[in-house]
Amino acid sequence: MSKRINIPENIVGLNDTEVLNSRSKFGTNEQIQKQKHKWWLAIFELFKDPMLLLLIAVAILYFIMGQNDEAYFMLVALVAVSGISFYQDNRSRIALEALEKLNEPLSTVLRNGLAKSIPTKDIVIQDLVIAEEGNTINADGEIVHSNDFSVNESTLTGEAYAVFKSEKTANKSVYSGTLVASGLAIYRVNQIGSNTAIGKLGSSLLDIQETPTPLQLQIQKFVKGMAIVGIAIFLLVWGAYFWKTQDILHSLLKGLTLAMSILPEEIPVALTTFMALGSWRLMKEGVIVKKIRTVETLGGATIICTDKTGTITENKMSLQSVYAFSTDQLYEKENWNNPEAKKVIETAMWASEPVPFDPMEKNLHQEYQKTTDKDSRREFSMVHEYPLDGKPPMMTHVFQNQDGKRIIAAKGGPETIIKVSKLTPEEENKIYKTIAALSSQGYRILGVCYSDFEGTDFPKSQQEILFHFMGLVVFYDPPKPNIKDVIQQFYEAGIQVKVVTGDNTLTTKAIAEKAGIKNVDSIIEGAEIMKLNEFEMLKAIHDTTLLTRMFPEAKLKVVNALIKDHQVVAMVGDGVNDGPALKASNIGVAMGKKGTEIAKTAADLILIDDDLSKMIVAVAAGRRIYANLKKAVQYIASIHIPIILTVSLPLFLGWIYPDIFTPVHVIFLELIMGPMCSIVYENEPAEKNSMKQPPRPLSSTFLSLKEMGISILQGIAITIGVLFVYQWTVQNSGSEQLTRTMVFTTLVFSNVILSLVNRSFYYSVFSSLKNKNNMMVYANSLTLIFLTLILYINPIAHFFAVLPLDLNQIGICMAVSAVSVFWIEIWKWNKRQNKTLAK
Repeated sequence: MSKRINIPENIVGLNDTEVLNSRSKFGTNEQIQKQKHKWWLAIFELFKDPMLLLLIAVAILYFIMGQNDEAYFMLVALVAVSGISFYQDNRSRIALEALEKLNEPLSTVLRNGLAKSIPTKDIVIQDLVIAEEGNTINADGEIVHSNDFSVNESTLTGEAYAVFKSEKTANKSVYSGTLVASGLAIYRVNQIGSNTAIGKLGSSLLDIQETPTPLQLQIQKFVKGMAIVGIAIFLLVWGAYFWKTQDILHSLLKGLTLAMSILPEEIPVALTTFMALGSWRLMKEGVIVKKIRTVETLGGATIICTDKTGTITENKMSLQSVYAFSTDQLYEKENWNNPEAKKVIETAMWASEPVPFDPMEKNLHQEYQKTTDKDSRREFSMVHEYPLDGKPPMMTHVFQNQDGKRIIAAKGGPETIIKVSKLTPEEENKIYKTIAALSSQGYRILGVCYSDFEGTDFPKSQQEILFHFMGLVVFYDPPKPNIKDVIQQFYEAGIQVKVVTGDNTLTTKAIAEKAGIKNVDSIIEGAEIMKLNEFEMLKAIHDTTLLTRMFPEAKLKVVNALIKDHQVVAMVGDGVNDGPALKASNIGVAMGKKGTEIAKTAADLILIDDDLSKMIVAVAAGRRIYANLKKAVQYIASIHIPIILTVSLPLFLGWIYPDIFTPVHVIFLELIMGPMCSIVYENEPAEKNSMKQPPRPLSSTFLSLKEMGISILQGIAITIGVLFVYQWTVQNSGSEQLTRTMVFTTLVFSNVILSLVNRSFYYSVFSSLKNKNNMMVYANSLTLIFLTLILYINPIAHFFAVLPLDLNQIGICMAVSAVSVFWIEIWKWNKRQNKTLAK
């Protein structure tokens, strides 16, 4: 993408041939060379999965025992389980690679005289790179042109303050990884990749690993607990069976069968799949998730702290009116050719950057060009500058031409400009009345002044210069068309909305009212917040909706206070001053188009089209993913219980057929459960009430005792049903094969019904069936087709040691399965009734 930019004519950058030559000689701008994905290595990685190791052990045992058919089935199962895992891993990897590509930083370089956005890795030695306020410096180099340029080099030096640099001073080197705090510079690249100052720090970045999230830790603990139980029961069953039979191989096989039935290997796979595919789905919706762990937090957001400009408003900043102090008149666009209005516009333009990057400054340059009789910009060069500082901030530029004529212009927050200008109290009151009238309409206002300072010994602070007040430039940044609906949806989801902005109170209030934000009369300014103690500040924040005149320290303090109060804070912003708060929040959200690179670097999410409605999509997705992961884990917990007990209880209780299930049956059940847990439930749509519920408490565990208790009850109910069928068949003179068939069929039916019932723990199964999930239909249809083949295709039935069932027997299996699972529908109905009565 190329664009024209106002830069000195002698700075043109490399041409295409020079770029290719430089790249072939010095390489690419990559500090860490990532190893390319190799599918065969991924397959080897799969063999770290305990389930695959168990399958291999069972296959070897079958070969030793001469049961070759069973051994070959285990090998086929090994391929199937590996294939499912490989498919899921591949889907996750492709999704993450797509996200990584979107997250790849871009840099603006000058090539062939044009400014061009390129991937940062494509920067070459001798490139001319343009760095603006909010950008990250992405290569080492020396400045060749700059305006009001300063960088924060804390990544290298540890010092948090900004350092001013210029091509006119000895301090003109810039370093990769540092952040542009103000202004603009063009620098010539002299080091890239691992040869940069930060690159020489070594590849220790590769060793940095993220700490697990609370959800990951809870799931790891659950899986480890199940694994320990599995090992203990495996040893117990092996020992008990050996004591009864004195057959070590059969005993080992029985123990391994039980171990396979206990191991919940689907859960970690499901967690990875849900997070990766959730991030990928959000990317398709226009939300880039920089770290997939953020997906876990999204649905729990309790407070949205949003900036005003560019988030609630369109960030178009068009000049609306001009107030000239000399005539005490407000001039609309059609009257900007009035000499006094023209003077105010011209002074505001000189107070802006010569190469503007801020929307307001760009607009001022455009309006100056339209209204001036003679464009003098090329005749003057900047000889001194004061960067943006103060609360509210102001900035001052000093220009001079070859004849020695000087222009000193300043602009900034009206309060600050009034303070530094020579005005009487009556004049100040008159200006403040104008400001109040304009602010109440939602306008953004800047004060403009000039100075006739003649010396060369400029004071250290711009506030020490004596200025003459010129007037006000009035901008309008309208609210986004859809913002009212977005704000209303936040409220419906139980999420508080707070506007945290650097703008003044009256302007913010006017815009907030138009955006549909509640309680706009509750307002506090940044300076007031900083004076409060911890308790007072937290109370003030909770009681306040509009936080105005906020500076970076105040924004950070607000976010930290809310997090300390156990709130899940989503901070939305796009500017340099939003960076610290974005970084500190639970969910930092930056704008993709108009957001600065500092904001994007600090954020966890990037809204590609700067559309806050996508935040609603992200919260909804977070809630859906979290709820579906819970359903998947509850399903797995419930269905594992009857498998474990059906394998073990006949042995421990001394029933007539202790070998009711072999590894063949268990692995078939595992093959239908694995995809159901990760692929099918991941595809489950959100329940219709998900965005009408309050956010989950931060302190809540992934599965509460009540939720886990329901799952255990479901598992025990299915076990009772399965063992009832076992005893009923035995009491009716059923053979071992018939008993096995009835038990196996009942368990498969129960699995299918459970997968449907657990789609919601609130709405009825008949209501859930209306939610479209083709993967659920495919998975359950395939399960029933495979069951039919196992029962009625003779070679397969012989292999599984089962018999064909007649309609009555099928009916008994279905009826018992239905009773064993559908009882939860009464519990759900009661839950809905209680909620209705509570209303």
